[in-house]
Amino acid sequence: MSAESEWPQVPAAQADPDVHIGYPVPRGNAAPLLLGPGATLRSGTVLYDGTTIGRCLQTGHGVVIREACAIGDDVSVWSNSVIDYGCRIGNRVKIHCNSYVAQFTELEDDVFLAPGVMIGNDLYPGDERSAQMMAGPSIAAGAQIGVNVTILPFVRIGAGALIGAGSVVTRDIPAGTVAFGNPAVPRRKVAELPGIGSRVVADHASASPYRLPTGRRVKKTPP
Repeated sequence: MSAESEWPQVPAAQADPDVHIGYPVPRGNAAPLLLGPGATLRSGTVLYDGTTIGRCLQTGHGVVIREACAIGDDVSVWSNSVIDYGCRIGNRVKIHCNSYVAQFTELEDDVFLAPGVMIGNDLYPGDERSAQMMAGPSIAAGAQIGVNVTILPFVRIGAGALIGAGSVVTRDIPAGTVAFGNPAVPRRKVAELPGIGSRVVADHASASPYRLPTGRRVKKTPP
């Protein structure tokens, strides 16, 4: 995250009328929100006091970013997503629509969360001992998390890993690994994935310009 003295002289934010910048923190006293220049904040966005955000934040509609977070530069958080308190988020992170980032989660630089990613931080909900040890996962630089993935507390996902859609991640995933399933297990290295061109054919008549081949199943490469 850039120091405030290094920020260029650009507008602090382009914000829709019903954006709330510096929402009061319900628990204790918090420092004012520190929002870097160049932000684009769409309707329904709420940014709490006590958080520091770098340059050029972009939000969709209905985004909430809670207190005690440290967020880097060029971060995008799209519609109806929530970043709960106490999170650390690096530069160029993209959080797509309808995602939830639980308290005490870390997303390193260039992490991508596809729509509907859900992150947990309480292994035994309702258990007082578990509440005292809340911790979300740590997702390392460049990891890509697919649509509707659920990630449980304490998990470490390595740099550049790829988690397949609909997976439930209950254990650590090594760097550079493709993992999927419920529970998600490593299947192969990202570098071993076949070219996507071998898996689809053009469909110029559709708004979806590529489709799976008809008349045969896509050959599965052994894990």
